[in-house]
Amino acid sequence: MAETIDAAGHKLDPVLVRQAIIEWGRVNFRPFPWRKTNDPYHILISEIMLHRTQAQQVIPVYEQFIKAYPNVNKIAKAQKEDINTMLYSLGLHWRSDLIYEMAIELINRFDGKVPRYKDDLLSLSGVSEYIAGAVRCFAWDIPEPILDTNTVRITGRLFGLEIKDSSRRNSQYKNIIAKLVDPHNPRVFNYAQLDLADKICTRKQEPLCLQCPLSKWCCYGSNVIKLYHRDKHYV
Repeated sequence: MAETIDAAGHKLDPVLVRQAIIEWGRVNFRPFPWRKTNDPYHILISEIMLHRTQAQQVIPVYEQFIKAYPNVNKIAKAQKEDINTMLYSLGLHWRSDLIYEMAIELINRFDGKVPRYKDDLLSLSGVSEYIAGAVRCFAWDIPEPILDTNTVRITGRLFGLEIKDSSRRNSQYKNIIAKLVDPHNPRVFNYAQLDLADKICTRKQEPLCLQCPLSKWCCYGSNVIKLYHRDKHYV
């Protein structure tokens, strides 16, 4: 029997959705520097910096930071003031102390290495469910669901679900997003989802449903396309 996902009475084949997202993503990949590595330390640092911060703003700070502190031992030996200065432009200044504390924990408990197991990651200062999942997926290609405002927006529109600020913590969303993750190419799939949310399934501007690879399955997109063809017919 073919695999299906059913939510709010809307059924779809996740295999077809995965293929569409991955194919679109290969053409529209955003080549951020932290995406060019599978080093778990680099990815962990990038995810902390990206918290509530635009990617373009993070790029120069991330590159400077990784050059100055290529491993956790370098952070542990650094002056906190130097780390504060380097991260100052990103705002959220608690990140500086968090990164320093996390480096000490990694040295004392994990021999200076970022742990692979989720419970170990979650035990580190400042590592959320999202950051732990992102590190496991992007460093080790483990099929972790990535729940943030972007993936929730795509999923909610796809299935016609209500989207709220609390949806990231909603078990229904978590279950659906976990089922959608490509088990064979989770890293590529999750990056493609984030790119799709940035370029097509946007929040601040009207989504570009006519250009979306998911429009044939999407509750929101199919309604937009119907209205488009109706209006075009009456012109």
